[in-house]
Amino acid sequence: MEKMNRLIPLSMVDKNKEVTVVGINAGRGLQSRLFSLGIIPGVTIKVLNNSGPGPVIVSIKDTRIVLGWGVAQKIIVSESP
Repeated sequence: MEKMNRLIPLSMVDKNKEVTVVGINAGRGLQSRLFSLGIIPGVTIKVLNNSGPGPVIVSIKDTRIVLGWGVAQKIIVSESP
């Protein structure tokens, strides 16, 4: 039997973990900006640095993106068990 993946905000993901974006709980403006950066549902993100309530540094394909902690809270990701 397959285990369910946990859904958590990106801000809670540990350093060096890979997760998949499931959704974005934000208004149209922020969603549009994140989509233009490549942060869309289904994409795999690797967390390069997450040191508490500071910025979260992620890698998508060959691009590094720095997100504010509040923005990272709005990005819901699936973490494999």
